[in-house]
Amino acid sequence: MLDIKLIRNDFEKVTDLLEKRGVEREKLVRLKDIDKKRRELLQNSEELKKERNQDSKEIAEKKRNQESADEAIESMQAVSKKIKTIDQKLEDISAEMKEITEGLPNLPHSSVPIGASEEDNVEINRWGDEFLSRPGDQPKAHWDLGEDLGILDWKRGAKVSQSRFVYYIDAGARLVRALYNFMLDVHVSEHGYTEMITPFMVNDESMFTTGQFPKFKEDVYEIEDENLTMIPTAEVPLTNFYRDEILSESDLPQYFTAVSPSFRSEAGSAGRDTRGLIRLHQFHKVELVKFAKPEDSYEELEKMTRDAEVILEKLELPYRRIVLSTGDTGFAAAKTYDLEVWMPAQNTYREISSCSNTESFQARRGMIRFRREENDQIEYVHTLNGSGVAIGRTVAAILENYQQPDGRIKIPEVLIPYMNGLKYIEPAA
Repeated sequence: MLDIKLIRNDFEKVTDLLEKRGVEREKLVRLKDIDKKRRELLQNSEELKKERNQDSKEIAEKKRNQESADEAIESMQAVSKKIKTIDQKLEDISAEMKEITEGLPNLPHSSVPIGASEEDNVEINRWGDEFLSRPGDQPKAHWDLGEDLGILDWKRGAKVSQSRFVYYIDAGARLVRALYNFMLDVHVSEHGYTEMITPFMVNDESMFTTGQFPKFKEDVYEIEDENLTMIPTAEVPLTNFYRDEILSESDLPQYFTAVSPSFRSEAGSAGRDTRGLIRLHQFHKVELVKFAKPEDSYEELEKMTRDAEVILEKLELPYRRIVLSTGDTGFAAAKTYDLEVWMPAQNTYREISSCSNTESFQARRGMIRFRREENDQIEYVHTLNGSGVAIGRTVAAILENYQQPDGRIKIPEVLIPYMNGLKYIEPAA
């Protein structure tokens, strides 16, 4: 959430930045107007309350002196009626302000490229050589490979649940387990994250803190008649760990990681990626979350993105890093890097990790703060989150990049110990 004082005091700059994110100027002008009206009403209300208090004192004094207090009582009743009218107006205005401010995205960082969509994202670098990939001239798509190998079952997934659910079987299930154990080991042992197991359901306050509620309710699975939602990512419970708390400056930075299932309705993705492991309603992901001091958060973003890149490099999967434009950056983020892995059968790169700095946007919504040691001042922390990385998409990338001419899938070298020595996934008999 944005600071209303920032909008009020630097209106033109904020408006210009938010217009680059698709927010209409008229909405911000309306916010400015009702904020001004709200402050005027608050001032009027305070003045009237002082007048009412004065009337109350006058009534008490007249009664003590056994004098008529009728005029003072009539005055106090009139003032109370005015206060009630103003309070109702304040309630209506505050509700409208809340609706507008909760729907405003974060301000983009100055280094974010200006653009309307993903077409305006900017590539930063590449690692690996997709044109020297292992599969040969005609690589198979991972969904066909998974069925041929008997490790992915889409039909039974749809039968038991619905479309975009899948069974991982035998070596497929082992590969998923190997991947998240490998990723967690790297992030904990080499990158300094604290491993956690989080709740898989969270309340509305938690979803509000990270920015999913109220704007993106259609994208999640809510439990009917319960204040609970299935998590769309472990970012939500990890970021909310310190909600409504004040940390010491010496506590920062803090790094958390967790593997969890993620549940997404994909309401806005009709017709997109309907085949394969790219866009499922349920998938596993290793999440990275950081709490940092404001002056350190962009250095921490670079380190977090590098942490995710290390995973892909250890798996020897070609990838590229891009920085998202203003039109493609997520609601809560000030700056986002996407890592995209090479998919030979599709002859393109596909997103496998997204690392973002939300600055104080989530912390302000969740009241996550810290106390400066030098002056005892309380400030909002900066929160960061990233995929470290998505498991299903990594499975897809391994199947496509490591397929062999005889139909087998070679296991990446770093995963062999996690696969109990298995070096190849063999075709189904």
